[in-house]
Amino acid sequence: MRVEIWSDIACPWCYVGKARFEKALAAFPHRDEVEVVHRSFELDPGRAKDDIQPVLALLAGKYGMSEAQAQAGEDDLGTQAAAEGLDYRTRDRDHGSTFDMHRLLHLAGERGRRDELIGLLYRANFAEERSVFGDDERLVELAVAAGLDAAEARRVLADPSAYADAVRADEREAAELGARGVPFFVLDRAYGVSGAQPAEVFAQALSQAWGDRPRLTPVQGVAGDAEACGPDGCAVPQG
Repeated sequence: MRVEIWSDIACPWCYVGKARFEKALAAFPHRDEVEVVHRSFELDPGRAKDDIQPVLALLAGKYGMSEAQAQAGEDDLGTQAAAEGLDYRTRDRDHGSTFDMHRLLHLAGERGRRDELIGLLYRANFAEERSVFGDDERLVELAVAAGLDAAEARRVLADPSAYADAVRADEREAAELGARGVPFFVLDRAYGVSGAQPAEVFAQALSQAWGDRPRLTPVQGVAGDAEACGPDGCAVPQG
């Protein structure tokens, strides 16, 4: 079974939702047969790379609230993150473009290190003091920590077209599937789960999607089954 997760590094509910989903997956009896694929989604796709601002100012301006109200929301997020065992800085974080991060994540996907990199990016953005925005060397450090080659990561960051089409393709697909926000989970292209749901909801979705998978109907040969190999070995032709 395949689970695709559309998310953005700037999205705190994606950070929390990933932890909740992983808790449900860890308890799922068929977890070793579940492939998890992370997909790109930018909450602020038109934002320039050098357009960086404090999170509280962003929230206050976007939602027409005071910075005190925005801070209260951040404090609540910190509490919910802590309940999932996550560190969360409720003050002095900033916000910027995540396009380069998504491009690096596609490189990481080709190298089999996407899950490692997305975890490091989330932690760097939400739990650590040093910003992940507007600092290519910071992103290179995180890419190396995830197991990527530093020179290769720098080449991707230096070329704005590298993996750009892959990021945009993920975003178009999210729109086609009806995603209006993230995190957005798609199970076997049959079930969608929107938002950072409790682990129990993810557990139910996994069980339902697993149970509803189409069953293979074997086609028998005219003369019965042909020779094949199995757990007990291979059929030996008889003379």
